[in-house]
Amino acid sequence: MRASVIQFEPGASKADNIAALRPLIEAAIDADRPDLISLPEMWSCLGAGRATKLAEAEALPPEPPGAAYAFLRDTARRHHILVHGGSIGERVGDTLFNTSLLFGPDGAELARYRKIHLFDVTTPTGQGYRESSLFGAGDNIAVGRTATHGLGLAICYDIRFPELFLALRRAGAEVIFVPAAFTSETGRDHWEILLRARAIETQCWIIAAATTGTHHDAAGKPRTTWGHSMIIDPWGHIRAALEDAPGHASADLDFSYLAGVREKMPVLEHRRLA
Repeated sequence: MRASVIQFEPGASKADNIAALRPLIEAAIDADRPDLISLPEMWSCLGAGRATKLAEAEALPPEPPGAAYAFLRDTARRHHILVHGGSIGERVGDTLFNTSLLFGPDGAELARYRKIHLFDVTTPTGQGYRESSLFGAGDNIAVGRTATHGLGLAICYDIRFPELFLALRRAGAEVIFVPAAFTSETGRDHWEILLRARAIETQCWIIAAATTGTHHDAAGKPRTTWGHSMIIDPWGHIRAALEDAPGHASADLDFSYLAGVREKMPVLEHRRLA
């Protein structure tokens, strides 16, 4: 299975973001012929305040699908590939969720996950983030299934909670997606090392598509995200990576290699404390 991560610089307009994503996806498909593409966190509306986020968010099926959902579904169907939709804003009444979606090659939804761990943090430079003031928290893990593989869903700040990744491994995940809008301040020190640690611990392929560039919060303050999207193998090796510019990177996911890693070092069988 060949996978591609798509990295770009989204803003607050869903229509503009779809227009920016479309040629990046087409370029990745034309160049690398992937079986799977993965997008970043909150690519449909990054930045702005609650009113804009609520306006750009979508009710998900069984309600009639919105533009972002239809774009992801139709991309999967048109190219006959798996599409991991990073995450988009989901609207349930007046409540927002940061929600990840996975679609099969026929456009059918395979999995849906609401971000569990919300980013309420002050970074080393003093910038404050309060994701819980905008979004509700999910309470269930999600593993989408193809005929042959389990694909687990996580989002950004989840990467700091290894128990979630262990739960995904136990639920049958062989690939775990980690779409992100990781801050530059934390990304510089923690992004790569946390992703590689989760890959090594779970013995899964990690696919981490990220936003890059600068967006603006509700007060107009600039927020810069780290980029550096990457694909990591079950031994912790980086198989494909980007730096901080929009684009794509691709790698072949070798599941026989994954099986060999798990057979030679059966860490799940050896666990004693959890």
